[in-house]
Amino acid sequence: MLVKDWMSTDLITVDPDTSVMKASQILKENDIRRMPVMVEGKLVGLVTDRDLKEASPSKATTLDMHELYYLLSELKVNDIMAKRVLTIKETDTIERAAVIMLENRVTGLPVVDEDVHLAGMLSQGDIFRALISITGVYRGGVQFAFMLEDRPGSIKDVADVIRKHGAKMMSILTSYDNVEEGSRKVYIRIASMEPDKMGALRDELEQNFVVLYTAVDDLTDIDHK
Repeated sequence: MLVKDWMSTDLITVDPDTSVMKASQILKENDIRRMPVMVEGKLVGLVTDRDLKEASPSKATTLDMHELYYLLSELKVNDIMAKRVLTIKETDTIERAAVIMLENRVTGLPVVDEDVHLAGMLSQGDIFRALISITGVYRGGVQFAFMLEDRPGSIKDVADVIRKHGAKMMSILTSYDNVEEGSRKVYIRIASMEPDKMGALRDELEQNFVVLYTAVDDLTDIDHK
């Protein structure tokens, strides 16, 4: 899965001379957490809501309201923005972007095209959307976790049993973390089935394989904003 398929392209940018007050207003009005800072079409920095909050005077300040507004109007984005900006290419994978965010403790990345022009923004929320798509949780409510032998055909053995019971597989994920040599964890998500059919499938899987758990994801009680 490539960054270009998940990034936001409806970009809102500012220039370095934009006041901190104005930048804060733009973030709030558009419900965003970061903005690229541009000069003549070139990315020169990144300003975030955290930068703006840290630049704002403390609530315990002795400044009166007029002095406070004057200070914020004089302080520019250029004074607080990050000038060393991490970027990601639109042809990079979502996984690479996630690693960059994790290792650098950032929550968003500007995306550049082959000519190093700003093409979009990728946020943690975009990463979450991609993860949800990969796992297939919206389409399949039941996940089986297995500890399988790390050999060709081990997943096929499980899949054959699942297909025999008429279940529809929505995703297959594999992990080698925290397993013994020669083993791997495999997570298979299937579409919901009638209880009796699901029970028969689960029984056969548990008889023939090491099933770590079976999880049923009920999304109906999740609030939507």
